[in-house]
This record gives sequence, structure tokens and C-alpha cells, in this order.
Amino acid sequence: MSVVLVTGIEPFDGESLNPSWEVARRLDGECVDGATLVSRQLPCVIGRVNPALFQMLTALRPALVLCLGQAGGRVDITLERVAINIVDARIPDNAGQQPVDEPIFPQGPAGYFSTLPIKAMVRALRRQGIPASVSQTAGTYNCNAIFYGLCHYIASQHAPMRGGFVHLPYLPEMAAAHPGAPSMALATQLDAVKTPLRTALTTTSDIRVWAGALH
Repeated sequence: MSVVLVTGIEPFDGESLNPSWEVARRLDGECVDGATLVSRQLPCVIGRVNPALFQMLTALRPALVLCLGQAGGRVDITLERVAINIVDARIPDNAGQQPVDEPIFPQGPAGYFSTLPIKAMVRALRRQGIPASVSQTAGTYNCNAIFYGLCHYIASQHAPMRGGFVHLPYLPEMAAAHPGAPSMALATQLDAVKTPLRTALTTTSDIRVWAGALH
């Protein structure tokens, strides 16, 4: 039976919750389309997050990797298209570090694209009645570092795995502390992660439909 690694991130920026970990930890041990889900938590420490991720990838050798992150302020589930080789932290991480204009891997390429069928995943979510879209930026903080690190591992190790990154909105109890911020219930977010996983496991080539942005 193949293994799917699902990662979430510890809370950061003064929050007591992170939707990515609240979702990921509830999926641990589940079976989806014949694959066993294994959940792991990653730190919100930019200098440590990729060594931690690489240890997980080496130990588990998953066929598929779905990294989850928090995107407070976003209104829907966003499937990330591209990771860029830069850290430009607006806030300090959980170790108090705030790298600015630093490469994630100095010898790495400028960017990587997701190896998951992100447009097919968005279509599946929308058909289920869950708001979703393709995102053209994973930011320049810890989430982007994870996404870039995952892609760099797959490319540099010629690893027989596919992977990508999904951003989740605030949970309602988090949005209560951020007046006007959108949120999504935990149960919906759980469904919103299982659906892309099923799609990714059964779809190797993405569909060709528009999912771009004007700005």
C-alpha cells in the first residue's frame, strides 16, 4: 500500500491554532483510494523546516506529498502553482528569525512548479461545492520555503514522488480575533483536503482550462 505524506505547520504569529495542522492531524492513518495517509507537523522556523521535511521524505518515501499551510485572509482553498527561491519574511518566525531577501537554496533554480494536477483538483473541489482556486504565489515566508524545499528534494533526488502545496483559510474561531477576515469550518476544510488527494492519486496529467489571474 502506498503512503501519502500530509504535512501541517505549527501555530505562528501569536495564534494558538493553525488550520493546516488541525486538518492534517485528523487525517493521520486514514486510507484514501488505497493509499495510507501519514500526517506530520512542520515547524514555523524557516532555517529548520526543510531539514525536518527532508527527514520525513527520506524515512517515509511517500508516493505523494501534500503540504498544507495557513493563509489568513484568503477566502477559499488555494492550490499553489509555483514556489520561488526567496525568503522575504514580513514577520519573525517562531525562532525569532526574520530573513530578508535570502535564497532558500543558493544553488537552486529561481522557481519550481507543482507536480500535482492543481487545475483538476480545483475543479473537483468546486464540483463538491467548496470554494477553490489556483494561486500564483505561496508568499515569501515559511509556506513558500516548504513548497520550494519539497520541489527541490523531488528534483535533486530524482525522487519517484509527486508533491505540492495547498493553503487553507482561517478557522472560524481564529477569524473571530480578526474582524472581517473570512473563514472556513474545520469539517469543510477536511473534505477540501481529501478531495484533492483523491484527485491527485487518480490523475497524472492536469486538465487544460484557464485558472490564471490578471494581477
